[in-house]
Amino acid sequence: MDDRLAGLVPYPLSVQARPGRLDVTTRPSVTPQGSDPESGAAADAVRHLLAGIPWPDSMAAEQVSCGVSIDTKLDPEGYQLGIESDRIVITAGSAAGSRYAAQTLRQLLPADAFRAAVVPSANWWLPCAHIEDEPALSWRGAHIDVARHFFGKRELLALNDALAALKLNRLHLHLTDDQGWRIESLLHPALHEIGSHRARTRISLNEEQPKVYEEIPYGGYYTLTDLAEISAFAAQRGMALVPEIDLPGHSTALLAAMPELGSGAPPADGYQVSPDWGILPSLLAPLPESMTVLRDVFGELLGATGAQLAHIGGDECVLDSWRSDPRIDAYRRDRGLATADELHAAFLRDLADMLANDFGARAVVWDEGFMSSKTGAGELRDDTIVMAWRGMDIARQAAEAGHDVVAVPVLPTYFDYYQERGETEPVAIGGPIRVQDVAAFAPVPAEWSDEARSNLIGTQFQVWTEYIRDNRSLEYMVFPRACALAEVAWSGRPAPWTDTEASRPALQDRVGAHLRRLDAAGLAYRPLAGPRPWQQGGSGPRRHRPGYLVQDVAVYLDQLTGNEAL
Repeated sequence: MDDRLAGLVPYPLSVQARPGRLDVTTRPSVTPQGSDPESGAAADAVRHLLAGIPWPDSMAAEQVSCGVSIDTKLDPEGYQLGIESDRIVITAGSAAGSRYAAQTLRQLLPADAFRAAVVPSANWWLPCAHIEDEPALSWRGAHIDVARHFFGKRELLALNDALAALKLNRLHLHLTDDQGWRIESLLHPALHEIGSHRARTRISLNEEQPKVYEEIPYGGYYTLTDLAEISAFAAQRGMALVPEIDLPGHSTALLAAMPELGSGAPPADGYQVSPDWGILPSLLAPLPESMTVLRDVFGELLGATGAQLAHIGGDECVLDSWRSDPRIDAYRRDRGLATADELHAAFLRDLADMLANDFGARAVVWDEGFMSSKTGAGELRDDTIVMAWRGMDIARQAAEAGHDVVAVPVLPTYFDYYQERGETEPVAIGGPIRVQDVAAFAPVPAEWSDEARSNLIGTQFQVWTEYIRDNRSLEYMVFPRACALAEVAWSGRPAPWTDTEASRPALQDRVGAHLRRLDAAGLAYRPLAGPRPWQQGGSGPRRHRPGYLVQDVAVYLDQLTGNEAL
């Protein structure tokens, strides 16, 4: 098998090498095979992706032909790719499948295909082969926290392109938190004028004393037009935007802008966009006034982006301020709800109903939203998607209850954790979670019932950015672990790191090949052998302690799952 065929990430279901190769000295001519709109859309998807490749300058009189057709018997994201000595043939289940075929073509070209401009190279050819492929899981995502630290549009688009090359199909942006509100609002401009920036930032880990702060203002936000552009850019690459407004907890930045929506007694010095991390007590009041503002804000956000999925949070809510607030307690009793936990579930249900009825969007919640719905009268909408971060047992419970579930357990899908033990790694919250650990993840446990397995729709990685301050640090934490996550999400099963299977070469070798593509794209990944000298953590106030160990995290998750208030 040609080395290029052995370097694909994720690896296709079937790869049959054929003799010969196809020289491609200029961009192929893409033609739909059929007059139906679906074939035209599929050809457009291939044409758009190939147009972004810096093909070498050439005086070639003829272009290689690339025919694109639709076969509805294939999975919508499935494709068949034929590379012959004189042409390329793509048959796909939909435009999505044809786009993935084009991504496979891109990986089969020299790594220079991932550069922004043409460079001298003699390697512009494709190995002849017949490839058949389709994903096992429909949700293959990347979660980026842009609230704790803000990543500008240009950096986000470059990262998006690199993730789409791995056939991930969800871009989940955590747009609001205690430390920042990152969405422009024309109807409530105080949200971005006040909530988008903080006066200073804590740079020491939560457990370390004394606290150390960087006394520099920090902030940023995306205009609605920026978010529309990000959504369109992602869609062109097969990634659906999943914007998140985290509610009713993690709302300090919102309340700094609109304190009248708070619950309980406000802080003595008023609400301030938080410079600190962790679980804070400030909660949005679950009252009609709050819902009016949220309808406005979600309307602006979904109207700009066209997103059909909206994450509404629901996590890490200490409900004491709801219990102590007479207005909220009276509202709870008027609704016939027995506890604050039931009110929490009802609030999320109200939000999901509003999203569905007013905007045609589907709600996503963290697993606390599902757990609180089990406490009594409150129930999630049947179509609410549950992201289970506190372990696979909660994922199983939600799936057995009939919800679509995305498995996102902290171990091993949280990429803000160290990648190895040792002081050479840059600061992180805990770990380690190695690329090998991600590769060993089984997102659909074999021991689950058939019904539960059918409701497990996918997985994704999470990057929380308390200690990730810039795009180079973000890329370091994402890659190469995202390669392993993409492999697991596409195949629906673990990927042997060093061993070769009959159906696919060892992942370690294929990731090594993909790192050369990241080099060409200019991304600051972590080498498999460890950080480069300038990527190492060093010493100083940002490195007070090495962070949680894996066993610490296991104890913490046990505490969280046993506390319905969280």
